[in-house]
Amino acid sequence: MTAQETLDNVEKALDEIRPFLISDGGNIKLLSVEDSIVKVQLEGACNGCSVNQMTLKNGVEATIKKYAPQIEEVINVA
Repeated sequence: MTAQETLDNVEKALDEIRPFLISDGGNIKLLSVEDSIVKVQLEGACNGCSVNQMTLKNGVEATIKKYAPQIEEVINVA
């Protein structure tokens, strides 16, 4: 998979999960995809939420890996 295809697939994954985050008063922004690491920024209510790490790993990372299995980790850059 090319770098552009990976980026496109990560964006598709974020588009799938974004409505759930927005419904809770938050959002997510893609900052970069470097090698097999995706860097995102949780925004709004997600930024200070006490369960944002669980959301990041169990929701965002799992969804991204569904679209782009080569991704190893998703990191929130505050």
